[in-house]
Amino acid sequence: MQHCIYPGTFDPVTYGHLDVLARAARLFDRVTIAVASNPDKGPLFSAGERIEMIRPNIANLKNVEVRIFEGLLVDFALSLKATAIIRGLRALSDFEFEFNMALMNRHLQPAIETLFVMPRGAYSFTSSNLIKQVARYNGDVSHFVPDNVGTALKRAYGAHGA
Repeated sequence: MQHCIYPGTFDPVTYGHLDVLARAARLFDRVTIAVASNPDKGPLFSAGERIEMIRPNIANLKNVEVRIFEGLLVDFALSLKATAIIRGLRALSDFEFEFNMALMNRHLQPAIETLFVMPRGAYSFTSSNLIKQVARYNGDVSHFVPDNVGTALKRAYGAHGA
């Protein structure tokens, strides 16, 4: 059984993330979405909140699960007996960072492959940070995030203010 890890902060999850995930779910028997619990990044949502935003959007993907992880991604992947890591590439600007990360992961654990997957062109310019910035100023993010995520962003920025 081929198992991959799709890691990220997912703060918040976007249609671009979900597009990459759907592609991974077609390629692998099992996919684990690995939500990074990294408070140093200063996420808007807790790891638990991010998981709760993801869950309803993966209900139709029977071979996908979501978990929180801390520490080295390759250690997490090994603990789940995964053989690959999926990384989304939106634009050339992502490549250098992702390439270096893939090489480091290969150095740490040569048995785990990193595969790069591009989202549909409609999502190639979006990022969680851009979406948060638009939502913070009450802009329309409905084309980029599921309804439950848009609601959570409105609630978060309504409470925190712009």
